[in-house]
Formats: sequence, C-alpha cells, structure tokens
Amino acid sequence: MHPNPDTAPMRQVPLALGPEPSWRLDSFVPGPGNPWPQLRDALQHPSAAAPLYLWGPPGSGKSHLLRAAAALRQAEGERVIAVDAGSPLPWEFDETTQLLVLDDCDRYSPAMQQAAFSLFVQATGAGVPVLAAGRLPPVDLPLRDDLRSRLGWGLVYQLEPPSEAQVRALLRREGDRRGVLLNDEVLDYLLKRCARDLSHLMGLLERLDHQALVVQRAVTLPLVRQVLAEMEA
Repeated sequence: MHPNPDTAPMRQVPLALGPEPSWRLDSFVPGPGNPWPQLRDALQHPSAAAPLYLWGPPGSGKSHLLRAAAALRQAEGERVIAVDAGSPLPWEFDETTQLLVLDDCDRYSPAMQQAAFSLFVQATGAGVPVLAAGRLPPVDLPLRDDLRSRLGWGLVYQLEPPSEAQVRALLRREGDRRGVLLNDEVLDYLLKRCARDLSHLMGLLERLDHQALVVQRAVTLPLVRQVLAEMEA
C-alpha cells in the first residue's frame, strides 16, 4: 500500500501504517441491506480457502474496506500486496506475501488481467487470502474467463452506498476523532460537492486536517474550497 492511501492509488509495497489510519473497519458506514456483521468478520479473518469479492457503485465503500483489511494485516507486521487499476506493471508476487488485494477489477487492461490472474494463482497456491473488488458482480466483469471465474468462486458481497444522514454522522465522528470541528455549512458543502463517495470524503478530510494544522485555522468553507481546488488541480 502507498504510505498515503488517501491521495494515491493502492500500491504494491509492504509499508507500516500510522497508529490511527483513516481506513478502518470501524469508520465504515454500511449502506441499507449490507450484511455488515458477516462481512466484517470475513475482512478481519480472510480465508485462503474462499476469496472475497465486493461489488457495488462508486461511494459504496469497496476500496475503503479493502484498505482497512490490509491495514489490519500490516499493523500486525504482515506483508500485503495491494494493486488497483492505477498501479503500474509489473505486478509481482513473492513468498513473504500474506494477503493479496485486487481493487478496481472491472477496469483492468488485458495486461493487468494477465498479471492479476498470475497473482491470484500464486496466492491461492501459497495459501494466501485474496480480497478483491469492482463495480460489477463477477459474472458481468469484462475480464478473461479464468480470472472472472476465480473472482466469483468464493464469498461475494454487494455493497450499497450509505444514506446522506449516515455519511454526515460519519464525517462528524471522524472530525471529532481528529479534533476538527465540521460545522453544518462545511458539511452541507462537502455532501453537495462530493455526494456520498466515502473514499473521496475521507481523503478530503485528511487533507483538511493537515491544511488546518499548517495554517493554524479552523476548517471553514474558504479552506474547504481551497483544498478542493488544489486536489482538482
């Protein structure tokens, strides 16, 4: 994983995370109908015998959960290989790997599909759990048949985005954890600009927290606009 997962794609490197990474299972907001207790247990204790695949629309929390599961393993000193559609090739497996994470599966190029299939085969052959995610269910993924079938042979969970009220409550709670006061004006603006995309909102909150410390100011609407403009640039 990249040392700052809030601002960059997942990468293929074994790094220790900070003591309180933003990507945590307890900061995930399950949408309506999500089987959260079962899914949380599967992410906390991934099984090499049954790959786990998550699917759902943008903002449903797929990448958040993959990163949180990887963070748990890295916090225990384990090596994680985590790649997504933004990770440069080659993707290589090694015998010290203890978790394989494949994100953005629906967006893999033919070369990435070949690399992902190779990683998947090597991981399962070595008894390494595999966690994966994409926008589509396995049967509809635009992938080569052998990779698509492997992604769907284990546990498959569909995720739905959380409600606006749930996202608002999450942002307040995460802001309180960081000592960042998010007033109603700021929250209204964030939800209008960023909808309910948890990955983007959590990354934005990380940026806001850092920038507020740098300029020694509270998180105000002008500061939010400044940070958003910088991210878009």
